[in-house]
Amino acid sequence: MAVAASIPQIGTVLVTAAVDSVNPCAIGVLILLISLIVAAKSSKAKLLKYGLTYIGAIFVTYLLAGLGLMLFLTRIPIYVSEYIALTVGTIIVFAGLVEIKDYFWYGKGFSLSISPKRAKQIHDYTQNITYPGLLFLGAFAAGVELPCTGAPYLAIITLLSQQFDFMAFVLLVLYNFIFVLPLLIILGLAATGTKIHELKEWKQANRAYMRLATGVLLIFLGWLLIFIANGTISFI
Repeated sequence: MAVAASIPQIGTVLVTAAVDSVNPCAIGVLILLISLIVAAKSSKAKLLKYGLTYIGAIFVTYLLAGLGLMLFLTRIPIYVSEYIALTVGTIIVFAGLVEIKDYFWYGKGFSLSISPKRAKQIHDYTQNITYPGLLFLGAFAAGVELPCTGAPYLAIITLLSQQFDFMAFVLLVLYNFIFVLPLLIILGLAATGTKIHELKEWKQANRAYMRLATGVLLIFLGWLLIFIANGTISFI
């Protein structure tokens, strides 16, 4: 018998976006880009323009991808969407366990990270510091970062698609804004004189904790999807 439960949509979106935003992948690419711009002795104005172009490309790419997937899920028959939610929930729980594994044994076994081949491609693309190049870099980085950042986003998209309306769209936009907010903060710190090596050291020192927080959140979201799909609770 189903238990009536009101799931706080806004709280779920805010917490998930906050945890997902502090991930090593997106932050690492931005730090690499900033270091190249600084090495080229570019002005602070140019640093801000280039950085905002890159971050804007990530925001738009993630938002459009999320909106497209959400609209697709809303057009699927209910009985099929239930099985999809069960499958996605199971995948999300597995992804959470992998992230927690990386907290204790990083680099051993399977990990949710950018492949060395894609990492090299991103590094090569950062050499082309032009506005069109940065737009492409942002879209490309958003795509190849999905193994590292996609699980929380997929969970939220699946949850919001259960009742797609204007508020769900607003929450999707809010999620993506929070996702890029740390990138904006890092860009601002770099523009005000914070040394790149300090940002790199912060990223390395907190990488394990980022993965642990992501892992715990993913397990929660995965089970939430499973309980919604099998009718144990209702998403209101």
